[in-house]
Amino acid sequence: MPATATSVLTARALLIDMDGTLVDSDAVVERCWRAWALDHGLDPDEVLKVVHGRQGYATMAVLLPDRPMEENHADNRVLLAQETADTDGVVPVEGAPAFLAAVAHLPHALVTSADQALATARMNAAGLPMPEVRVTAECVGASKPDPEGFLKGAAELGHDPADCVAFEDSEAGITAARAAGMRVVGVGPRAAAFAPDLYVPDLTHLGVTARTDGTIQLGIRETRPADAHQD
Repeated sequence: MPATATSVLTARALLIDMDGTLVDSDAVVERCWRAWALDHGLDPDEVLKVVHGRQGYATMAVLLPDRPMEENHADNRVLLAQETADTDGVVPVEGAPAFLAAVAHLPHALVTSADQALATARMNAAGLPMPEVRVTAECVGASKPDPEGFLKGAAELGHDPADCVAFEDSEAGITAARAAGMRVVGVGPRAAAFAPDLYVPDLTHLGVTARTDGTIQLGIRETRPADAHQD
């Protein structure tokens, strides 16, 4: 983990988380997980501290370590159905539409703990285009903070993990990216505490430049772009 953050990163491919990074789904996550916590006699505020970034069954395993994993998977299927059906309050993270437009023709992939149905529902609700390359829950055998998803994303794009930069908002996601050997752009308030290599409050603060040598330069934008101020 770096002692100090930087203001510029260079990569050959980008691996991008969804929830909290491209899509603000906190409202529905809080609704569904608070209800689950109360049903299981747990403190909802404590549950919400660990849900972000992981697949649901992995969160349940942390919170209920003595419960059989089969029950966690069964509960997770129910919760996924609830979250997929509930898109009320799902909106893009500020700057996400412009960011995805900027990387549309650059090597990039979605790497999310959501399954394909949930990812599609949330990206559609937020009005965001789905990346052509994506690694969803069905594609991996282990949830973040395991690096499997990021490593698969890098392999699908044909790039060494060291040449990739991951975009993440959560501790589990940042841990997974680091375990994969990647540098990290932290997005949003949760990410700030986990020393990402580059940090932005939202994607309006990030500049993306495609360089002639095939690399991608990522830098902090000191001021938000003019269109961010328009109504």
